[in-house]
Amino acid sequence: MSLNLSLEHIKPFLSEKEIDALADETIDQVVKIHQKSGPGNDFLGWVDLASSTTDAFLSEVEEAAAVLRSKCEAVVVIGIGGSYLGAKAVTAALAHNFTQKPPEGDHPEIYFAGNNISEDYLAELLDVLEGKEYGLVVISKSGTTTEPAMAFRVLKKDLEEQKGRKEAGSRIVAITDARKGALRTLAVQEGYRTFVIPDDVGGRYSVLTPVGLLPIAIAGYDIRALVRGAADMEELTCPGRTFRENPAALYAAVRNLLYRRGKKIEILVNYQPKLHFFSEWWKQLFGESEGKDGKGIYPAAVDFTTDLHSLGQYIQEGERILFETVISVEQPDRKVVIPHDPDDLDNLNYLAGKRFDEVNKMAGLGTLLAHIDGGVPNIKLSVEKLDEYHLGQMIYFFEKACAISGYLLGVNPFDQPGVEAYKRNMFALLGKPGFEKETEEIRKKL
Repeated sequence: MSLNLSLEHIKPFLSEKEIDALADETIDQVVKIHQKSGPGNDFLGWVDLASSTTDAFLSEVEEAAAVLRSKCEAVVVIGIGGSYLGAKAVTAALAHNFTQKPPEGDHPEIYFAGNNISEDYLAELLDVLEGKEYGLVVISKSGTTTEPAMAFRVLKKDLEEQKGRKEAGSRIVAITDARKGALRTLAVQEGYRTFVIPDDVGGRYSVLTPVGLLPIAIAGYDIRALVRGAADMEELTCPGRTFRENPAALYAAVRNLLYRRGKKIEILVNYQPKLHFFSEWWKQLFGESEGKDGKGIYPAAVDFTTDLHSLGQYIQEGERILFETVISVEQPDRKVVIPHDPDDLDNLNYLAGKRFDEVNKMAGLGTLLAHIDGGVPNIKLSVEKLDEYHLGQMIYFFEKACAISGYLLGVNPFDQPGVEAYKRNMFALLGKPGFEKETEEIRKKL
């Protein structure tokens, strides 16, 4: 079953005529993306990445993963932004909720570092790693991005002190630029195994490159099914599809029409805790792609029903600047039935014999209807189950939709000039060489 896009609950807010009026313009953007003729076209390598991924390449990734699995009880994946969120999103969606391991098989524990600068976080990670056989996957195009570079320096030193430089090197894989950069230089110097981040794929679109595939394979998941799902969605969203046949084009068009109607915030809703980090990946994808030139839909996310007891009030009755995109997983992996209780002190016997998932689905439907009544448009995405194939479909669906949507919005969805602002200030405050002028200017502000 392919991902299913339902616009049934958009009808009170947008007519079919209004949606179809944007068809030609939207399909033009699809063509532009595939012809690589629009803004940022040097970062469109992800468009046909899934369909062009070879068995030989996947075998190479799987073999590297097997080597680390054979040596390590734990593997730390070091990266930030797109070098972290994609792998985290997929592994969290597929793992056991409480052990963070695959439901079956003996695979290393996967930890993530370099995605923050919290001293306590790294110190406590070292606590967890103490006494364990571990390895590192370090992901950085340049090797000088502050957060991962700091974490790698500390973890590399710890690993070398435990295992010696040569053995430590056999447990480190670098995913970096093909030719240049500090990490490439170090990898050559130390003999690390390496994989390449393609020059034409930006970080937030890199899940289906070694950036995401290697950590996912180390964790014990089927990267071939992930890529196959993405390739099938690539076909479903290609220029040969009509507007109404192309779910990514439809989604992009509708969210832009809602934006033009004053709906400035999109909330990605899930009813499965395992999708929390998928939402985090989605937030980076859309926030970094669209938020520029004074434009952009603000991407937010909620975990229902949990957040119905916190943010639900605002969504229901707050300022009417919101719309929701709801991810519905049709089939859970496990089965839990609500038992009958002879005392029925909690008044739940009316639910006896029902599965938790049935109650969850009714909570979702009830929420959707309440929010529509409250003036919140709802888009619904349904997937059969949370597995590698369907996650691959969702990843490509959102990547393609984000690119189309950015072009409809009139921005370059593949750059991120704004992320440098905090870095300049931080470097100036820390006295980094070459930032003397900025240091002087910022001191005046302070």
